[in-house]
Amino acid sequence: MRKVFITGTAGFIGFHLARLLLEEGFEVHGYDGMTDYYDPALKRARHAMLRAYPGFAATEAMLEDEAALWRAATDFAPEIIVHLAAQAGVRYSLENPRAYIDSNIIGTFNLMEVARELGVGHLLMASTSSVYGANAEMPFRETDKADTQLTIYAATKKANESMAHAHAHLWNQPVTMFRFFTVYGPWGRPDLALFKFVDAILDGRPIDIYNHGEMVRDFTYVDDLVRGIRQLMDVPPVRPEAPGGIAPGDSLSPVAPFRIVNIGNSQKVRLLDFIDAIEEALGQKAIRNYMPMQKGDVPATWADTSLLAALTGTRPATDVRDGIRAFVSWFRAHYGK
Repeated sequence: MRKVFITGTAGFIGFHLARLLLEEGFEVHGYDGMTDYYDPALKRARHAMLRAYPGFAATEAMLEDEAALWRAATDFAPEIIVHLAAQAGVRYSLENPRAYIDSNIIGTFNLMEVARELGVGHLLMASTSSVYGANAEMPFRETDKADTQLTIYAATKKANESMAHAHAHLWNQPVTMFRFFTVYGPWGRPDLALFKFVDAILDGRPIDIYNHGEMVRDFTYVDDLVRGIRQLMDVPPVRPEAPGGIAPGDSLSPVAPFRIVNIGNSQKVRLLDFIDAIEEALGQKAIRNYMPMQKGDVPATWADTSLLAALTGTRPATDVRDGIRAFVSWFRAHYGK
């Protein structure tokens, strides 16, 4: 039985990953701050489901609490760490940027130090498609230059990538960073578009549609995403013996056991088509409030997942209509609507 320490297990993605690993027989220790960025009741409901598994235990504390983090990780002695906890949300970073520095920079540094001290065999950390920022050439590839972040949230995630590369180089610890693309699905966050749209439509409230609907996203179903993470756990990067030994399209560093991998559905979906699919799943029309582009947002995201496929043999493929129907089914059951 392998032991995996996961930060953010009460969060949307962390919950799904922990459940997948527990179903496979892994021993999982979760670490979550249970912040009130969104309704903690949803987080507690997720943790309650995980606690039903005998292989699960959790610590409720902030990443910035160095002593609590060291204690939890040292007592558990993990072989692998998956770092998913973060202050999330592109739009909230306009209101409270300091929260992103505390959690995403200081908290991540604390975790990297723990991984180094414990000699963890593979450290996997979440990044985001937002690091591509103002890049206009698509699909986005891991080897593209990404220096034009548009929000503090994206900037902290790019900083995490740079910190992790230095860490991998200095201590020869394998690090895989994954860039997520617009994740959705059951148990999703209330601040995400799908949740907000479904909730508003069922209540007869208008939905805000930014850039007058002229947006494109690479919507990635959460089960596909965590399956990708699970497979990447088994493919730790190895420092190349020579710079010329890196395969074309591989983001492997020439000087460190470090790699960045996109996890996306590789399908461009228009926001208006996404809303049409929600209406179809609900059997109810939305009241549409068209608005200008919001500060810090980007008009399109689209992942090239060739590297993920090369490393794992698979790539996300869930049709967005199927994923939306699954979310609506969960939402109705959970909230009784």
